[in-house]
Amino acid sequence: MISSEMPEVMGISDRIVVMHEGEMTGVLNRDEFSQELLMRYATGGSAVEELKQQSAQE
Repeated sequence: MISSEMPEVMGISDRIVVMHEGEMTGVLNRDEFSQELLMRYATGGSAVEELKQQSAQE
């Protein structure tokens, strides 16, 4: 399904692939869904950046 309606997507999906400007920025499983994270990826943040930030904090 392709949709920009976040509640609809989160309600019926088991996994969400987020794209920004034609590039895949994140893949989230149902237990990882949050509107904040989806919006971060949709506006150009990426899962790679997220992992780098988590590693830096440890």
